[in-house]
Amino acid sequence: MKKTFYLMRHGQTLFNVRRKIQGACDSPLTEQGIIQAKEAGERLKGINFDHFYSSTAERASDTLELVVGESITYQRLKGLKEMNFGTFEGESEDLNPKTPEGYKDFFVPYGGESQEEVKQRMKETCLGIMEKDDHQIVLAVSHAGACFHFMRNWITEEEVKQAMMNGAFSNCAICKYEYENKQFNLIEIIRQEK
Repeated sequence: MKKTFYLMRHGQTLFNVRRKIQGACDSPLTEQGIIQAKEAGERLKGINFDHFYSSTAERASDTLELVVGESITYQRLKGLKEMNFGTFEGESEDLNPKTPEGYKDFFVPYGGESQEEVKQRMKETCLGIMEKDDHQIVLAVSHAGACFHFMRNWITEEEVKQAMMNGAFSNCAICKYEYENKQFNLIEIIRQEK
């Protein structure tokens, strides 16, 4: 039986605006991030979600509460958190590797995670969510890098690049997946207009 999984990136944060690396560290949503989350809520209105999940980062849980309301019950999971960038956390994005390939294991010597670790962590976490019997339509809020690496489990690198160009990892973008037989199939990217 097919299930539906919506994986969303959090709204814009102060560190996004200031171009700071924010993986395991956190920064608050900006006014624009709050607007983005509320607009995402309008886009998702009418979908009868049966379960909600968020990364343990406040920027993700704050986004989820703005999307569906503070009174909802949801679970925060460490498995949905952003890639850990080690000692680069909070530093300028100018220090990031210049090419996507350069990220592979770059942060490991500095106390961070490798891309493959994040890819596997996200896969295991999302499989664990969707394998629950009573989970038919689920919304989870995570992070750009985590969503990117999750997607890498299910589609080709070329398709991931295309998804990037279509705004799949912009603030409050939502990737809609069908889930069946322990496989996620990307159906649609719902992105912010602004």
